[in-house]
Amino acid sequence: MATGAKAIFPDLPGAQKPGIFTLKNLEDAIKIKTYLQEKKCRRAIIIGAGFIAMEMSESLQRAGIRTTVFHRGTLPANRWDPELSKLMLEELKTNGVEFIPEVETTAIEEGKDFPLCAVTDKGRWEADLILFAVGIKPNVELARTMGLTIGSTGAVAVNRFQQTSQENVYAAGDCCESYHRVSKRQVSIPLGDIANKQGRVAGRNIGGKPLLFPGIVGAQSFRLFNLEVAATGIDEKEAIKSNYDPVSILVWGNAIMGALGDQKIGLKLIADKSSGKLLGAQAVGFAGAVSRINALSVALWSEMNIDEIGYLDLAYSPPYSGAWDIIHNAAQALRRAI
Repeated sequence: MATGAKAIFPDLPGAQKPGIFTLKNLEDAIKIKTYLQEKKCRRAIIIGAGFIAMEMSESLQRAGIRTTVFHRGTLPANRWDPELSKLMLEELKTNGVEFIPEVETTAIEEGKDFPLCAVTDKGRWEADLILFAVGIKPNVELARTMGLTIGSTGAVAVNRFQQTSQENVYAAGDCCESYHRVSKRQVSIPLGDIANKQGRVAGRNIGGKPLLFPGIVGAQSFRLFNLEVAATGIDEKEAIKSNYDPVSILVWGNAIMGALGDQKIGLKLIADKSSGKLLGAQAVGFAGAVSRINALSVALWSEMNIDEIGYLDLAYSPPYSGAWDIIHNAAQALRRAI
């Protein structure tokens, strides 16, 4: 079973009008691109501020379409620390994207100068296209009709062989849960790389060559204009739910040797206070953020502590880091804080 996930579509008055979209698959993308070209769109509204919304704000703005992002919260990309999200907000504004915080959309109506009008508690905005990017949920309708167990996350429950509650039914991808190696809990994290690995594990087991799915650490990244944005592991709230005593630190630095220029990067580390074990990391920067998070994902996978991370042997070269990398600096600063 690989039924995937469905984009959440809010039940708002007027939300079925032409020009209103969600983006979950290739078919959705083709429909959006066709509409943009046929209607010669000049203005777009994105409702939501997660990583899909951020990626689409860049794509639309670069295509010459004036883009506005609506968000119920105050800063984009809620997974990241507010100080890191502030850098994302600066990058949006620098590139001409309008960001409207703490706004609630109540209806979609016809506009005067544009086909659509988003009615909100802060006023009315008109546009050619409106994209709902408010999240997705596992597609478990078929699973329910078959009587499969649905986990606490709302996704299909599976064991480490990708086997469901019925012996000869396996599930993989966005429709099913994954074991999180840091929180030690079942989670629903719909990402393509996870789906690929689970699919291979399910296929091996169906084909009679047993293989366990080793789990995930929740690594994720996206680009926002000139910024790299990445995260792995869990944050403080998730750590408390998983019975850790979290402590964290946020360090700002340069992704390259200072003599070669300035490539601003911020790195946040979260660790367990009693054991020093790394629990999560977040990074935003104009270079090197994804590579740092990849290294820290390996550290999470290996259950390393911050003392070990503070002296990791990394591939130092002035165009890519200082002799003491921001990973070293952040780990050592967090140890001092503990």
